[in-house]
Amino acid sequence: MRLRQKVIVLAIGPLIVALCAIALFVRQQAAELAQQQRATIQRAYLASKEAELRHYVALATQAIGHLVRSGRSDPATLDEAKRILGSLSFGDDGYFFVYDMQGHSLMHPRQPELVGTDMWNWRDANGVPTIQRLIERARAGGGFHRYTWAKPSSNRPAPKLGYVVPLPNWGWMMGTGIYLDDVEAALAQVDAQQSRNIGETLLWIAGLAVLASVAVASGGLVLNLRELRVADAKLKVLAQRVVESQEEERARLSRDLHDGISQALVSVKLQLEAGIIRLDGDEAQQQAARGSLERTVDQVKLVLGEVRRISHDLRPALLDDLGLAPALDHLASEFGHHSGTPVRFRVEGAVDALPEMAGTVLFRIAQEALTNAERHAGARQVEMLLARRGRCLSLTIADDGAGFDAQGIAQHPQRGIGLRNMMERMEAIGGLLAIDSSPLGTRVVASIDLKEQT
Repeated sequence: MRLRQKVIVLAIGPLIVALCAIALFVRQQAAELAQQQRATIQRAYLASKEAELRHYVALATQAIGHLVRSGRSDPATLDEAKRILGSLSFGDDGYFFVYDMQGHSLMHPRQPELVGTDMWNWRDANGVPTIQRLIERARAGGGFHRYTWAKPSSNRPAPKLGYVVPLPNWGWMMGTGIYLDDVEAALAQVDAQQSRNIGETLLWIAGLAVLASVAVASGGLVLNLRELRVADAKLKVLAQRVVESQEEERARLSRDLHDGISQALVSVKLQLEAGIIRLDGDEAQQQAARGSLERTVDQVKLVLGEVRRISHDLRPALLDDLGLAPALDHLASEFGHHSGTPVRFRVEGAVDALPEMAGTVLFRIAQEALTNAERHAGARQVEMLLARRGRCLSLTIADDGAGFDAQGIAQHPQRGIGLRNMMERMEAIGGLLAIDSSPLGTRVVASIDLKEQT
């Protein structure tokens, strides 16, 4: 995986993780809110049902109140009370029932077959002793109890909320109830709506995640394309500069060969031919030929020195044989001898066993910097320091020349080729090049992290 692709993945990954965390948090909060809302609605429903049941029981108590207040408990009075309560109803499934305190059914208008039956041990579908719990509420002065009972309209068990009160004069428990299946249906509808809301919220978050991922990926793709175009443009410029540098090097080598070695060899050839001719003459001509051949030998020595100089400029043998420090020391000595400008070279730290590429780049930086000091700066003295501090290797070349506008020359299309070459060499190995120039002199510092070169 390429670096740009890794960057895009690292950008999208945390985004997806964050959105997933947000989605989980929102889902949890929404679920808790739905539970709270359901509980609130349920309490409101039950509160309204309880108030309704109290109202119904109050009406029923008022309907038989004259009989209760009469103080009579004969069978006729009791039967009249049962008849009145049996005639009262509300809705399709609302009725009143009467039990004695021992659990016998005394009146049930919707299930007359239960009348006279001992219901004390009767239990609903959940195993709860329903009649016992209702009698307990009645003995406590009246109250509510939830249980399961057959619904008359459907003849199926349904949840029911019952409310009972005691009639102590007759030893009765009188009450009624409201079936809660409609409440359960309403709560189920609320749950379904909440689930739909949570699902829609999660879908929105997922959509936003997809859009954000697509936006990041698209931005990364555009950035990649832009970077590729910039890299292609830089590569073309670099290739052009490489070609220009090669041509300049060839031109310099051609000038050195033509102006120095070629002319010297022509002179040597002419002197050798003249010496050969003089050797066939008299003794004086032979003596002149001998002197000419001796001068030719001196010229050959000069040609050999020029060849060594050109060879050293192309690739110094000291750099391969002894290392960077001796090669720079020799370069400083040769530059001082050739240009007449003294170069003081110093070494600090252990600079042995350096990476080959680092040594080559720093040597070329030193060559270019000394050449600029000679051609353009008019320096009277140059100092060169090779230092190693930990894993950092640096080369500093400082002169006391006239200086130049480093930024202006670097941006000029036809000037500063040497400076650009220095910068590109350093960038190629991950190094840094700093140039500080003023009328008081120029300071070039090339730094390399040796750990990155291993």
